[in-house]
Amino acid sequence: MCVEAVADRVESNIQYRASDLELPADNYQRTICTLDVYVPDGEPGFATIINLHGGGLTEGKKSFPALKGQGIGLVAVGYRLAPQADVPAFLEDAAAAVAWTIENIASYGGDPDKVFLAGYSAGAYLAAMVGMDPQWLAPYGLSPDDLAGIICVSGQMSTHFKVKKLRGDTGPEFRVVVDEYAPLTYASKDLPPVCLIVGDRKIEYKNRVEENELMAVSLRNLGHPLVEFHELPGLNHGTVSGGASKVIPGFVERVLVPEQAP
Repeated sequence: MCVEAVADRVESNIQYRASDLELPADNYQRTICTLDVYVPDGEPGFATIINLHGGGLTEGKKSFPALKGQGIGLVAVGYRLAPQADVPAFLEDAAAAVAWTIENIASYGGDPDKVFLAGYSAGAYLAAMVGMDPQWLAPYGLSPDDLAGIICVSGQMSTHFKVKKLRGDTGPEFRVVVDEYAPLTYASKDLPPVCLIVGDRKIEYKNRVEENELMAVSLRNLGHPLVEFHELPGLNHGTVSGGASKVIPGFVERVLVPEQAP
């Protein structure tokens, strides 16, 4: 039987929450909660990476990581930001985008069993929370087990500094808080494969390398079978995403072809 090849293309501004279409056309949630899909050339059944952008939960816009042309589908997600939205709106949006992708990616040629959740900086924090704390995907009948993997590029593993402020915390930014809004709270051996990527600890965002290293060590000590921690020399918080694009395809391959895992 001949299998029809998938054509390289991008579809933009897809509403990932159907109920948002009932809101006024200029409503903030309706305008921001959209996603773009990059479909790679090749055979159907490709893996897909959902990308959540950075920006401290107050700025930024949906974007594709530098992974086009590698046979991987990409989903770029826009989500609500402070001060227009409050916690946990951005977590709810990230979960809704994951649910849309798992439900719809087959119609683009992707395999819903090969969906990875990724993000950079604040987006990595959201990816970790949605990929580790089951409450966010539960309303869609999904769980972290439905993800093929979680990829965090310089994400905060303690409670995000903006989340702390939104919840009334008046302490300094780098005072570590680990509560129900901290990915570290949900470390478990039963999570999907995890890839943690950070820049050089001498020049990275303060606490990021150490927090991600703690997450990696915690997961391994709990018995998690596939955790990768990559510290990329010479890269800072602003440049680490470029380096991450060289690491991520290998991680995806190691997850999908387990015998290649280190």
